[in-house]
Amino acid sequence: MKIDHIAIAVNDVEAAMKQYQEALDVKNVEFETVESEGVKVGILHLENGRIELMEPTNDSSPIKKFLEKKGEGLHHMALEIDNIEGEVTRMEGCGIQFLGKVRPGSAGTKVIFIHPKSLCGVLAELCSHPK
Repeated sequence: MKIDHIAIAVNDVEAAMKQYQEALDVKNVEFETVESEGVKVGILHLENGRIELMEPTNDSSPIKKFLEKKGEGLHHMALEIDNIEGEVTRMEGCGIQFLGKVRPGSAGTKVIFIHPKSLCGVLAELCSHPK
């Protein structure tokens, strides 16, 4: 298991990306819309991970609700694992609660979110990249 990315909720992903690119001097970026999550994602590729800036694309997006309640800021940390289904089963045996089921994420990944109550108030995502 390793840290895959840190996700930040923003109101305007294009403007936020310019700010992050300039501040961090990062040239390697990309954008993707994840319809299933209702977000447009701006991805900054760093040497040892990624920062994902997330803007809601519709009113039912969980990011829209997050922004309305808390404003822009840190949304979740993502942990990369090889066998997401096996890890979910193991964690459930430890009493970890999940938000929903394993589902498609960006760039062909499989993802599931761990309820913040299970990790001291921090929302965490497990992600498994295609081989």
